[in-house]
Amino acid sequence: MTYRRIELKLLSPTIGAEIHGVDLGEPLDADTFGEICRAFLDRKVIFFRGQRIAAEDHVAFARRFGELEVHPFAPHKKGHPEVMVLRHGPDDRARENTWHSDVTWRLEPSLGSVLRAIELPEVGGDTLFSDMNAAWEGLSDEIRRRTEGLTAVHDFTRVFGGHLGADALTKKRAEFPPAEHPVIRTHPETGRKGIYVNAAFTSHIVGMSEAESRSLLQRLYRQAWIPETQCRFCWEPDSIALWDNRMTQHYAVSDYFPKVRRMERVTIAGDRPV
Repeated sequence: MTYRRIELKLLSPTIGAEIHGVDLGEPLDADTFGEICRAFLDRKVIFFRGQRIAAEDHVAFARRFGELEVHPFAPHKKGHPEVMVLRHGPDDRARENTWHSDVTWRLEPSLGSVLRAIELPEVGGDTLFSDMNAAWEGLSDEIRRRTEGLTAVHDFTRVFGGHLGADALTKKRAEFPPAEHPVIRTHPETGRKGIYVNAAFTSHIVGMSEAESRSLLQRLYRQAWIPETQCRFCWEPDSIALWDNRMTQHYAVSDYFPKVRRMERVTIAGDRPV
C-alpha cells in the first residue's frame, strides 16, 4: 500500500505502525487524513510520537472518525466529558492488565479509541495489541466451524459491578443490559473476520452448557495471547495510539507500581457487530 502524505514504520507483519510526518495539533487536509484512515484500517492500530497537543485537539482528531461517547464508569477530564482519565500510582494500582476490547458490553460497542500519554514511569507501562483477524485465521477449521453463527453475552458488571452500590447497579443494569454479539464478527469496512469475545467482559456463549461455553471461550481467548498476532508499544510523553476496537484486543502492562502513569482516552462510538 502506497502512502504519499505520511510515513509508516511497521511494528509487525499484520498489526501496528508508527506514523511520521504528521502534526495532530494542526488541521489535517483531506488527503492526509484519508491516508491515516487507510493505515488505521490496514494496520488496526497506529501510533504517533511527539504530539504536544491540547485536549481540544485530541477531541477534534477523534471526532473526525465519528461521534464520541462518554464512559459511564470512569473519571473524566474537567470540562471535557469525552476525555477519560486513566491514572494509576502508589494509591491506585492498575487493573487493565487483561486482554480485552473496550466497552463490548454496549449494544453498539466502540469503533476505536485515541489514547494520549500524559505522565509516564521511567520504564514500564507498555501496551500490547493483538490482531483478532490474524487470531481467527490461526484457528483450526474445526474450531472455525464450531464458532460459526454463535453469539456470546457481554456484561459490564464483570469489571465495573463491584464498584457500584445496589441501587446504582440496578440503575446501570437498566441503562446497559447484557449485550449479545457474534463470537466471530465481520469488520464493517474491511470485511475481515475476527474473534470478538474477550476475557474481561464476555460471560458465556448462548445456547451452550456452562462447561462447553467455558472451554470454547478459553480456546478463543488464548488466540489473543499468541505473540505472532501482536505488537508492543513503548510509550513516550506525547505519544498517541489510535486502535480499531472492532478487530483488536489490547493489554496494558501493569509493571510500574508504585510509579505514576497517566493517560487520557477519547473513544469513538461504533455500530452493532454482525
